[in-house]
Amino acid sequence: MRGRRLPRPAPGRRTGPRADVERARDLVHDGAIPAATFGRRSLVDSGVYRDGRRVASPGSLGETFALLRAEDTAQEGSFAWMGLYRPAEDELESLAAEFGLHELAVEDAVLAHQRPKLERYGDTLFVVLRAARYVDEREEVEFGELHVFIGPDFVITVRHAESPDLALVRRRMEEQPQLLALGTEAVLYAVLDVVVDGFAPVLRGLEQDVDEIESQVFGGDPAVSRRIYELSREVVDFQRAVAPLTQMLAGLSAGFAKYRVDEELQRHLRDVADHVTVATERIEGFRVMLRDILTVNATLVAQRQNEEMRSLTEASYAQSEEVKKISAWAAILFAPTVVGGVYGMNFEVMPELGWAWGYPFALALMLGVSVLLFTLFRRRGWL
Repeated sequence: MRGRRLPRPAPGRRTGPRADVERARDLVHDGAIPAATFGRRSLVDSGVYRDGRRVASPGSLGETFALLRAEDTAQEGSFAWMGLYRPAEDELESLAAEFGLHELAVEDAVLAHQRPKLERYGDTLFVVLRAARYVDEREEVEFGELHVFIGPDFVITVRHAESPDLALVRRRMEEQPQLLALGTEAVLYAVLDVVVDGFAPVLRGLEQDVDEIESQVFGGDPAVSRRIYELSREVVDFQRAVAPLTQMLAGLSAGFAKYRVDEELQRHLRDVADHVTVATERIEGFRVMLRDILTVNATLVAQRQNEEMRSLTEASYAQSEEVKKISAWAAILFAPTVVGGVYGMNFEVMPELGWAWGYPFALALMLGVSVLLFTLFRRRGWL
C-alpha cells in the first residue's frame, strides 16, 4: 500500500516537478511528509524517470515522494530510483511508509549481514546481493552487501559497502533509455549484471593463486599448507555469495509470463544466468582442485618425512659401523698394552725373567692376541 497522497493542486496553480517539490516542502509542516525525509543524509542519488529518461533529480526522499505523486509524473512508464548508502532506521521507515515495504524486508535492510536471497511481498520484490572484490595482496575476497526493493513505480537500492559502484550502473542505464523504459525490472537486471560481472576478476585472482599454490606444492614450500587452507576458505565464502543466484534467477525466470516481463529484458536476464552458471562451475572446480592439491601436498610431505627418516637411519647405521671399527681396533691395541704393562711392572720374581726366549715369547704373545682379536672382529663384520 502507498502512503497518504499529497493534495492535488488548486485550479490555476503552477504544476510540474519543481512546483511539486516546493509544495511538498510547504506540506512538511502539516505532517504529510516527515521532515527527516528532506535531509540528504544517506541518499546518494535520486532520480525520477519517465519513458526511460530522467525528468527530475530530487535532492531528498521527501522531494522524490512528491514528484512521484505529482500528476505529470504519476503515470504509466514513470518511476523513481533512490540510491542509499547505509541509511538510518528512520529513513527506511519513511520509505516503508511511503511504498508499503514489508517490515521483515526493512528489518533485513537495517541489520544487513544477510544471505543472498529473493523474496516477493505482494507487488514488491526484495533482493539481497553480495558483490565481491578480490584483494590479491591479502588473498582475500571482500564482499559488499546490497539490498534492492523493486516495485511498480520505484527502485530502492541500499548499499552497506563501497562496492558495487551503482553510480556507474545508473549512468549506463541513462545512456540506454530504450532499456530503462522497460521499467523497474530493467534496473534490477542492470544491478544483477554489474554484480555478476564483478565475479570475473575474482575468478581470475583465485585461478592465479591456485596456479601459484601448485608450483609451491611441488617446490616443497613448507608454508603452502596454510595458504591452501586459507584460500579454500575464501573460495567457500565466494561460493556462498554466488550459488544462491542460480535459484534467484530461476525464480525471476519463472515469473516472466506472470508479470509480463519484456522479451528483450528476458534475454538480458538469461545472459546474466549463463554468467552465474559459469562462475558456479569454476568455483566448484577451484574447490576440487584445492582439495586435491591438499591431498597431494600431504602425500609429498609424508614422502619427504620418510626420506628424512631413512636418511637419519642410514646416518645412524653408518655411525654405528664406525663405532664398531673404533672399538675393535681399540681392543686389538689394548691386548699388547696389557702384556707390555705386566712386564713393565718389574717384579723381581717373574718366570720369564731368566728365560732366554722370554722377550720373543712376549712379543709373540702380543702379536698372537692381536691377530686373534682381529680375526674374531673380522668374522663378526666389525672390521
